[in-house]
Amino acid sequence: MAPAATARSAPRPVSQGRWDTVTTSYYLIIGSTGLLLLLGLIMVLSASAPTQVAASASPYGLFFRQSAYAAIGLVGLVVASRLPVAFYRRSAPVLLLAALFLQALTLTGFGHSVNGNSGWLNLGGVTVQPAEILKLALALWLGAVLGRKRALLGQWRHVLVPAAPVVVIALGLVLGGNDLGTTIVLCLVVAAAFIVSGAEWKLLTMGGVLAAVGMVGLFVVGNSNRTDRISAVYGACADAVRGQVSSADAADACYQSVHGMWGLATGGLLGVGLGSSREKWSYLPAAVNDFIYSVLGEEFGLFGTLVVLALFGVLGFAMARVVMRHPDPFVKVATAGISAWIVGQAIINICVVVGLLPVIGVPLPLMSAGGSALIATLLAIGVVLAFARDEPGAREALAARPHVIRRTFSVVAGATRRVPLRRGGSAK
Repeated sequence: MAPAATARSAPRPVSQGRWDTVTTSYYLIIGSTGLLLLLGLIMVLSASAPTQVAASASPYGLFFRQSAYAAIGLVGLVVASRLPVAFYRRSAPVLLLAALFLQALTLTGFGHSVNGNSGWLNLGGVTVQPAEILKLALALWLGAVLGRKRALLGQWRHVLVPAAPVVVIALGLVLGGNDLGTTIVLCLVVAAAFIVSGAEWKLLTMGGVLAAVGMVGLFVVGNSNRTDRISAVYGACADAVRGQVSSADAADACYQSVHGMWGLATGGLLGVGLGSSREKWSYLPAAVNDFIYSVLGEEFGLFGTLVVLALFGVLGFAMARVVMRHPDPFVKVATAGISAWIVGQAIINICVVVGLLPVIGVPLPLMSAGGSALIATLLAIGVVLAFARDEPGAREALAARPHVIRRTFSVVAGATRRVPLRRGGSAK
């Protein structure tokens, strides 16, 4: 009886059929990322082909370039997912200093302006946006600092120093390049990091108010272009979409918003079909970048847009599981910052396309064309995968899984050798 009692009292292994296991976060992140990336490449090909042909170039030119960026990013994702958590904790200050240095270079003679945004560098014929790396670097550095001081965050001075001065410098460098969209995303990273760190709500509320007032004062007040866009998106743009005001009357402030919403409206429930969008034929500016969600909605309809929303929801849920399940404060804070960056930026982009927010130049993560954004996003997801692999029990489960698969194939192969099929008869 003793052996039986011992067997009954032993803990049962995690069922392979259950979805809520120690490896769930890991596989949900991989699955949602892979599907979004694949769908993004399809939409880049579809949205870019007409303009490429009109420019007497190959219709696959931009698609091949985006595929190359995706390949580089996937290699970085795999490498990042295999690095230990201690590596990211140690390298966070160095990565942040490098990102701040590159961002500062954009404000000098080395900077390159794109659509009024001077936050680009031209390195050997390749244009890069350092702010994308700055998002990841800031999330990791805040994780290292706030995670180490978590027991002291009840005191304001420990919350503010050194985090607040560094955050102000990072935001100032991006604001100096006239990039409001990236500044808002960085604010999301900072807010999520502080919230998860356990800082007092009074300080968080005060910091949020000061950041909002600062951005409005520096970026909106006195800037007629932005104030016109903000006022138009809730007035003339909505009227133009409904046909109450002609699109020509709102051409300056509403052209992108109106054509973006027209594309979504044309798609209906199931869309007009892949490759059949009309707005991408030079009617909709930035069809492969900021407004690729509109082209997707026109070609795949409401169903396609909801699938993308669901995939970002799954990605955010998986990252939230890492935050809740991992015991390391550094991992919690850094993952929260990365999640706020990717999912928050997706929400901002989609709200712009559907007319809830004015156009601020924020691409859709994993789907919009662009090398810097795609590579940085995949690297960040690779970092979160490394954190997910480090969840309690996850590393052992992932290490054991290949052996399970190998044993399964060996059993099948052995059974096949032992039970041959006779010609014209059944196996015996």
